[in-house]
Amino acid sequence: MANRYFSHLPLSVRGPMDCALRGSHLLNHPIFNKGSAFPADERRAFALNGLLPASEQTLEQQVHRAYEQYSTRADDLAKNTFLTSLHDQNHVLFFRLVQDHLPEMFSVIYTPTEGDAIQNYSRLFRRPEGCFLRVDDVDGVFASLAQWGTADDMDYIVVTDGEEILGIGDQGVGGVLISRAKLILTTLCAGIHPNRTLGVVLDCGTDNQELLDDPLYLGIRQKRVRGEAYDRFVDTFVRSARHLFPKAYIHFEDFGLGNARRLLDTYRPQIPCFNDDVQGTGCVTLAAILSGLHVTGEHLDDLRMVVFGAGSAGVGIADQVCDAIAASKGVKREEAAKQIWLIDKPGLLTTDMGDKLSKTQQFFAKDRLAVDTVDMATQDDTIGLLDVVNAFKPNVLVGTSTKPKAFTKEIVQAMAKHVERPIILPLSNPTRLHEAVPADLLEWTDGRALIATGSPFDPVKGPWGKDKEEIEIQVAECNNSVVFPGIGLGAVLCRASRVTDKMLVAAVSAVADLSPALQDPTAPLLPGVENVRDVSVHIARKVIRAAMDEGVSTEEGIPAKDDGEDGLDEWIREQMWTAEYRPLQYVSMEDATRQAMGVRAPGAIYTRRDSWT
Repeated sequence: MANRYFSHLPLSVRGPMDCALRGSHLLNHPIFNKGSAFPADERRAFALNGLLPASEQTLEQQVHRAYEQYSTRADDLAKNTFLTSLHDQNHVLFFRLVQDHLPEMFSVIYTPTEGDAIQNYSRLFRRPEGCFLRVDDVDGVFASLAQWGTADDMDYIVVTDGEEILGIGDQGVGGVLISRAKLILTTLCAGIHPNRTLGVVLDCGTDNQELLDDPLYLGIRQKRVRGEAYDRFVDTFVRSARHLFPKAYIHFEDFGLGNARRLLDTYRPQIPCFNDDVQGTGCVTLAAILSGLHVTGEHLDDLRMVVFGAGSAGVGIADQVCDAIAASKGVKREEAAKQIWLIDKPGLLTTDMGDKLSKTQQFFAKDRLAVDTVDMATQDDTIGLLDVVNAFKPNVLVGTSTKPKAFTKEIVQAMAKHVERPIILPLSNPTRLHEAVPADLLEWTDGRALIATGSPFDPVKGPWGKDKEEIEIQVAECNNSVVFPGIGLGAVLCRASRVTDKMLVAAVSAVADLSPALQDPTAPLLPGVENVRDVSVHIARKVIRAAMDEGVSTEEGIPAKDDGEDGLDEWIREQMWTAEYRPLQYVSMEDATRQAMGVRAPGAIYTRRDSWT
């Protein structure tokens, strides 16, 4: 229950909302619209009589009807399209429907179905959602962004350039849908206010020839712009966003390998920003590893990890784990990196590959001369996954390669030969790109493998162990959505000036604290999405405390530790948007705020940027 002492907060979700819209304008606004749930007094006050059927229904009745409509759709892509339409009509009904059926609908609103929607973006297009910025109109970036609000209107921005989407690669302007999907998850999982967010796509062209050849493609029809022109475009976006929306947290999403880490390293010291592919994947994977090590009775000091797939996600995981090892052992990162091996298309990453590797990949590359002293059955000088498993006997194997069935029976059994409870995390998305499926991994290891996957899988039953007892093992989904919304919520509420390493470590600790496997080794290594709002509160609390300890929290009035953590939890929950209809009170246009007018664009478009800092 919300705490009455916090109802004065600007983001409080209690009490009536001012609304200056009436009639059909009100019904067409997704924030204010209640459809058949408008009560009689609001129908009179807002000139809705005659525009709605007579029956006044509850939100629960609307959800029931919407679920029946959803269930009639022929396939998941059609269901995704239905939910998109509902989102555009009525935010409360959309989020309540998905919230009530989250385990069933999560894969429809996100991976893998959202990947199908993105691939078909130009063919399924109905109406624009989000902000479209063009690399061939850098001078127009500021004005384009300025249409979306004023300094106090924005909390959370998700931006992508569409180059590396959900394991399906370059999708050009269709990447705007991943920005939208991530924002939906921030609201659904952490209560970020949906009218205080913005999805952005940086249209830099595309190297996807199928899109370039498609006459319906909606983006810039040219090869991707790179180099100095690209950097100027991104920098113009970041500086414009910071000038216009100084309170906003910027979430980078699905940038390509050559840019993801580089841009994060550039802007992270300057602004509150986050890259989900690098940091979010790293955080949730580390939480799964910590839970697995707890089950095996091991510690980070004992970790020997192989990452198969050294793209932005794989390197991000390696970075996060490396930092954790260094902190745990009290050693430098270079020493901690000795416990991590990265494999990509050329095989094990080694120092002799030189400039073929990115700067972040080079950090984990092994000395070729030292590796050659290990007995390996290599071909064409390529050191493959089986070679590394046999030579270094890892206890953790992570897959981010998008190479289906890469974790073969031979490789898995070679790992299990040396490790009693191998921790195996095939994380590639969508499902068809998984390195292995849980049923095979458990069969090949006689039920000993500890597994988390990048997409949802059903529990697996089998006669495992010495007694061949029938056991059902639940498989954790190593889903970034368990962690990134809570990190964002904490950073937004404390108005963090930066997102620090200690804030990320706090988030990992929060997720690991709630692992079901801590109580039952047959339970998932990570909490499920059905409990994600409670998980997000726990994460946000720890993130806020870490931000305060590091001096990067700028918000005043945050409950102190002396007041107890329950006080901070209530402070957080009071500001989390919920899928409930709030009473509306009419205000005239003359007295209305921009929010009451339902306007996301300012009255006057900004055209100057001479006061940038």
